[in-house]
Amino acid sequence: MMVSLAYALPSFDEARTSFVKTDSLLLDRHGDVLHELRVDKKRRRLDWTPLKTISPVLQKAVIQAEDRRFYDHEGVDYRSMAAAVIQGLTTESLRGASTISMQVVSLLNKNLQAKQQRKSLWQKGQQILEAWDIEKEWSKEEILETYLNLVTFRGELQGISAASRGLFGKDPHGLEQAESLLLASLIRAPNASMKDVVKRARHLGETLGWQVDAQEVESEAREVSLGRNDVRPRLALAPHVARQLLRVRPESTVIPCTLDGQVQQFVLDRLTHHLCTLQSQNVKDGAVLVVENRTGEVLAYVSHAGEPSHSRFVDGVVARRQAGSTLKPFLYAVAFDRRILTPVSLLDDTPLDLAVIRGIYQPKNYDSQFKGLVTSRVALASSLNVPAVKTLSLVGVESFLSKLRQLGFKGLNESGDFYGPSLALGSADVSLWELVNAYRTLAHEGLRSELRLTREKDLTTFSREVFSREAVFLVSDILSDRGARSLTFGLENPLGTRFWTAVKTGTSKEMRDNWCVGYSNRYTVGVWVGNFTGEAMWNVSGITGAAPIWAEVMNFLHQNEGSVKSRPPASLVRSRVQYSEEGETREEEWFIQGTEPHVKHPRAGQFNRRIVYPPSGAVIAWDPDIPPELQKVFFVSQTSEGSLQWILNGEVMDRFGKTVSWTPKAGKYALALADSGGNILDSVYFEVRGPELHP
Repeated sequence: MMVSLAYALPSFDEARTSFVKTDSLLLDRHGDVLHELRVDKKRRRLDWTPLKTISPVLQKAVIQAEDRRFYDHEGVDYRSMAAAVIQGLTTESLRGASTISMQVVSLLNKNLQAKQQRKSLWQKGQQILEAWDIEKEWSKEEILETYLNLVTFRGELQGISAASRGLFGKDPHGLEQAESLLLASLIRAPNASMKDVVKRARHLGETLGWQVDAQEVESEAREVSLGRNDVRPRLALAPHVARQLLRVRPESTVIPCTLDGQVQQFVLDRLTHHLCTLQSQNVKDGAVLVVENRTGEVLAYVSHAGEPSHSRFVDGVVARRQAGSTLKPFLYAVAFDRRILTPVSLLDDTPLDLAVIRGIYQPKNYDSQFKGLVTSRVALASSLNVPAVKTLSLVGVESFLSKLRQLGFKGLNESGDFYGPSLALGSADVSLWELVNAYRTLAHEGLRSELRLTREKDLTTFSREVFSREAVFLVSDILSDRGARSLTFGLENPLGTRFWTAVKTGTSKEMRDNWCVGYSNRYTVGVWVGNFTGEAMWNVSGITGAAPIWAEVMNFLHQNEGSVKSRPPASLVRSRVQYSEEGETREEEWFIQGTEPHVKHPRAGQFNRRIVYPPSGAVIAWDPDIPPELQKVFFVSQTSEGSLQWILNGEVMDRFGKTVSWTPKAGKYALALADSGGNILDSVYFEVRGPELHP
């Protein structure tokens, strides 16, 4: 029987390798530890601690308290057992009669653990037999090491590493006499009152002959009783990523991720620093996301709260906030892609009143000033609001919403009527995660794929084209133009870097959110600052809030490498533009082939032959109070030619010219504009809602 039981016990190496700590590790892309995350909520274990790294005074105190003849017996202390029998086999005496070897076999074999308050006689007999066996197979040092790593010291703290760090904030090798006495005294009654623990510790110190100040023991005990008994992680650089990747994994999991520890630490330091400088302007919180353009791998994922208790629980990277002007580049990209605008198309930045469901909408610029006629290049780079709203009216709200959804903005579930013209100015709620990946799409030649936090070999990145290469080149060229943005931001500001970058800022309504998102040829960086509570900031713009953080991160990423502008697609052409009859010109501008100004009349503001109304995605409702025969929809083109054909649902209409009228019917329609040769110049889709007006 003894032989079979001996073989049933694990070897020391098996016991050590089967030890599972309750923390999982997140490693960065280089294999360095980024974050320790607890995943077991019932107990707390840390790494297995070798005996040679455990304080000798702790070893002496534990042996004196639990098994003073540990090095003399062969698993069973007959003198202690005899004393237990004489004292009547009480619960306390049985506990005292158990040697460290006997306790180890109970910790390893669940069948030997007491079912109620005390072990049965059968369990006690088996415990003795297995203690003899383990003494034959293991050394005393191995038995003591296993005991110190498996025993519970207080509450949920199992093992000397968890107890030492949780109660005293230090590693086991640094434990001093007073701390060792307290830990050894806790083993017999882990949840005893500190008064009883101190009494036991003093007595233990006397039996050891240690000259330990009683006040020191009481002081350490007081710290333990007042403390949270919480093991703080040694490294906690990426709490939100760690929870995403580790919380559903088994204990002691080690997962590598895409983050770069050096970049993560730098971003956290700089964000914390800048939030301190912005406290006087009521800015408490912030978030930064750094990604690699080609792969979509996330290099830094930081969310920092001014209130430390919020940092672990509020993730500013995925929280949804109003986008502000950060959506404008996508609006202009749609307009360029559909040949509605070119970079030199003139837009009127003057006061505008728009009728909406809630009343009159009056968009204004950040500085409450209007600039008059401006090119779309200047309108986008200088973030002018009225031109953006007018561009949205040309593109169509539904069409723009559809494109934003293709970019991965998942919270846009309402119809275009819900957002209205304010969608051009970022009234929709987005996350930094979504916004950065959308800008990465611009940096990645219009191709979108998902961002990645892990580098699994079998993970394939699928890309889809959201914008043409021509449109994203034009937008990128505009967002990198210091001169074009100077109308609003001046020439000297944090957006100007020593290497090529394209960047956009944004501030939401009532100054609740401040953004800066931009990219180089290799990285995309997004920054948000504000307050998780939704409080408004005080006098903070994109240039003074998020932009300085963005600039510092970009400079850090490019400290050893440059960034150059991508080559223009072959389908783009350069053409010199005349702005007035007097011949004022701008340096050559980029155009998508076919949209450049006429060679004989190269004046800016020339319009392409396209459909102005209805915008694509429009929903038209007829008025039941007006006789059907009096209700008309006018199809309007942006041209003066009278020979253009209108084609509705594949049928050529019997009217030609710039503007034609049509009596609406309920249904969905495809409207196209064609030249005299039947070549399609532009097309839109719209819907008429209401009962049939004609049978």
